[in-house]
Amino acid sequence: MELHDLWFVIIAVLWIGYFFLEGFDFGVGILTKLLARDRTERRVLINTIGPVWDGNEVWLLTAGGATFAAFPEWYATLFSGFYLPLLLILLCLIVRGVAFEYRSKRPEEHWQRNWETALFWTSLIPAFLWGVAFANIVRGVKIDKNLEYVGNVWDLLNPFALLGGLVTLALFTFHGAVFTALKTVGEIRERARKTALMVGLLTAVLALIFLVWTQLAHGGGKSLVALIIAVLTLVAALAANQIGREGWAFAFSGLTVVAAVAMLFLTLFPNVMPSTLNPAWSLTVSNASSSPYTLKIMTWDAVIATPIVLLYQGWTYWVFRKRIGTQHIAADAAH
Repeated sequence: MELHDLWFVIIAVLWIGYFFLEGFDFGVGILTKLLARDRTERRVLINTIGPVWDGNEVWLLTAGGATFAAFPEWYATLFSGFYLPLLLILLCLIVRGVAFEYRSKRPEEHWQRNWETALFWTSLIPAFLWGVAFANIVRGVKIDKNLEYVGNVWDLLNPFALLGGLVTLALFTFHGAVFTALKTVGEIRERARKTALMVGLLTAVLALIFLVWTQLAHGGGKSLVALIIAVLTLVAALAANQIGREGWAFAFSGLTVVAAVAMLFLTLFPNVMPSTLNPAWSLTVSNASSSPYTLKIMTWDAVIATPIVLLYQGWTYWVFRKRIGTQHIAADAAH
């Protein structure tokens, strides 16, 4: 395996890790309006991800940095062509982080309600736009012979991409509902399981249409295997949720995210951004990559740093592994 092939795999793993972890973060943020019935329950939901949401975003920073260093042409074309949606995602992530920190700074109901509304929208919008972005990457965009994007933002709002956005929105909401059922007790846990069933069935329909469309248009043998795994794990997640095995349900919903994102990268390789104008103008792992020397240095850095990141993030989840409920929220903290 060439180093640029290896770094394509590493970047794929980073994005898979980001969507696995940030996916349920986004889902919980969306559920603060759809599931929680009062301020105390919204506080419970926020507390389930409070200790880990910022650590989950490290995967996004690492994926972006790795793309910049390993595939500068890919990074330049992607961030110039997708400038507006990526800027909107960035603004949402900034406001979302502020909402987590500022909600509890004042006790007034309107203050907390406004930040909770901000948390809802800044979870929903990125959950949708990430699907739009990656669907467009798989479908291909207008790249000219100079390897530059020559389309506009309206070209990104095609039926395939919009369906991809609906799939990630539904899948992340389902993932978040399963995580909420795993991390809570009492009535909110039961409602989370019911919500997971309803959202999961919608996710199954949307995901099946999108993944089959992707496979027929762009896929091969390996992506077909990933598609089958995604379908089977989603069904398993729904079944585990129904019998109250939240741990297994979360594991299977996470595997659904992993398989679905892996399928998208499998359909891409060896391209990183296909051109719809001329296949010869597509960005590939070879013509978009850095020098072998740069990739070699990056590989050694990854070997040293990755285990450290995995250890401290795993430790964080272990420390905050217990379930919580409304009884754990003090009256003054809830309001």
